[in-house]
Order: sequence, then structure tokens, then C-alpha cells
Amino acid sequence: MTSMKRRIFLKGSLATGAVGIAVSTGLLTPRSAIAAWSKAAFEAKDVNAGVSALYGSAGMADSDKIQIKAPDIAENGAVVPVSVTTSIDGASSISMFADKNATPLTAEFNLGPSTEGYVSTRIKMGKTANVIAVVKAGDKLYSAKKEVKVTIGGCGG
Repeated sequence: MTSMKRRIFLKGSLATGAVGIAVSTGLLTPRSAIAAWSKAAFEAKDVNAGVSALYGSAGMADSDKIQIKAPDIAENGAVVPVSVTTSIDGASSISMFADKNATPLTAEFNLGPSTEGYVSTRIKMGKTANVIAVVKAGDKLYSAKKEVKVTIGGCGG
């Protein structure tokens, strides 16, 4: 009985040590540390520049297959709940923009091949603006927008 517990302890210690060495040498890195993001898109000063930096083109078609759920009036612009649902087949990416923010791109989500077209987050809005959802499906971009009135700005306003 004692030798069995000792073996389990030794196996666990060996595995922990191996993982520690792999992490410290850089062979194993946390997924969040290597996540790719578009710095140029998040630093863009207008929606078209952000869309171009993110997707390589700013050509978007309006779509009624994209629904944006956001409050008509946001009491606090620092935490505006927004969700986007799309029924467009083959959606691979959903991004959100607040067109009057200093840097309009607020969020970008990459979807897996069998993922449902739904994302939800809280965004920061400096003042009343349109929330624009952009969905990439195949090589095409689709968009929809909704105006959100902000009473207290979340970007220092």
C-alpha cells in the first residue's frame, strides 16, 4: 500500500517537473500569450481603416442576417452590453465597432468552423454612436448597425 502511494507521488512529481522545465525553456507557452491580434486595426482612427486593417478590405454589404442586441440608452458608457447574432453560413469572424470612439474597433472574435454565430461582450463608448457589427463569411464582409445613446461617457467623458 505504501509503495503504491510513493509511486503515484513520484510519477506526479516527475510530470510536474517536466512541465515546469518545458515552460521555463519556452517549449510550452500559454495559449493567451501567443494569441494573434491586429495592432493596426485596434489603433485605427475610423471604422473603414479598422475594417481594412483587420480584413484587408473595407467593402461591406448591409445584411439583415445580423442582429445587434444593445441598449437604446446606455446609462454608463464604460460598460455597454452588446451581443451579435448572425445566421450567415460560414461566418468565420465577428467584430464590433463604435464609430465615434477615438479608436472604433472594440472587439474581434474568430469563430471555429462549427461555431454558432453568436458573441456577447461589454464595450466602452465615449459618446452616443453607432455600434457596427462586421461579419466575415468566406471572402465577403457583411455589416449591420444600431445607434446607442450614451448618457455618461466611458472614455473619460
